[in-house]
Amino acid sequence: MPLIPEEPQIHESVPGPRAAAGGTRTPQAPRPVPVPGPRPGPRPAPPRATRTHPSPGHPGSARTTAPAGPSATRAAEATAQIQLVPATDVTAIEAADNAVDELLDSGRAPSDILVLTTGEIHPWAQHELSFGEEPYWRQQDEADDVFYARATAERAGKRPVVVLAVNGGTDEESAQALPAAMARAESLLVVCGDPERLRALL
Repeated sequence: MPLIPEEPQIHESVPGPRAAAGGTRTPQAPRPVPVPGPRPGPRPAPPRATRTHPSPGHPGSARTTAPAGPSATRAAEATAQIQLVPATDVTAIEAADNAVDELLDSGRAPSDILVLTTGEIHPWAQHELSFGEEPYWRQQDEADDVFYARATAERAGKRPVVVLAVNGGTDEESAQALPAAMARAESLLVVCGDPERLRALL
């Protein structure tokens, strides 16, 4: 008796959850995307200038090494490298802010940087001093951020990088500020000021 091949069984496809939900799925509302907040730091106001790289012709764009006279050379070898950013008394603070931004962009920690001024104190320091001397100086000790002070401030401590804004004051005050800033700079001193005037002082 000849064998009859079995007929292949055909299984009906059972609709899964994807097929069943195809026509009745309710679109879900998009999830809200968290907006990044401002960079944490102890200075709530006034905000610093937007971090931009100086363009050609900007006071912070030309950077040269300070002239190496005998005294300057000995001091530089003993302490830190010196860089000069050409600026006027009016633009020295802006040039210093740009130098700080470049340092942060290059990977320097905010706590590595101290900014000193020879003339009017930096706006950030003015704001923080309005809350009192002790809270202001406590921020230097906590070392959570860039710290700003007068070049003549005896309580200003050492940091790896010091940015000196020569934004006013007499020649004598500026001449005293240079070695004071150099003594506080452990690896780099950035001086923002008039190159001709600084050469005479150095």
